[in-house]
Amino acid sequence: MNELQALAAFGSLSQETRLRIVRLLVTAGPDGMAAGAVGDAMGASSSKISFHLSHLERAGLIRSRREARSIIYSAAYPALSGLIEFLMKDCCQGRCDPAGNACAETCEA
Repeated sequence: MNELQALAAFGSLSQETRLRIVRLLVTAGPDGMAAGAVGDAMGASSSKISFHLSHLERAGLIRSRREARSIIYSAAYPALSGLIEFLMKDCCQGRCDPAGNACAETCEA
C-alpha cells in the first residue's frame, strides 16, 4: 500500500458510521452481508448506508458482489492488512517482525 492509498483509507475510516461498517463486515467474515442487513445493523436509511458503502468501496476497504437481487458487501482483507502493514513498516527500525510478538516486547521497553 502506498501513501495515497493509506490516506484514502484513513480518510474513509475517519467517519464513525464507516468505521462501524468496516468492523461489522470484518466480523461477518468472507461471506459478507447484504446491504439491507448492513443498514439494519447500523440503524440507518438505505440511502445513507449506500453512500457510506460506496465511499468505503472507492477507498478499497470493502468489496461488493451481486447475488440474485442483493448486493453483498464484504471486508477487503488484503487492503485492511496492507493498511496495518503500512503503519508498521518501519516498526522498531527493522529490529523485529511486526506480525510477531517479539515486536511488542521490543517496543514496550
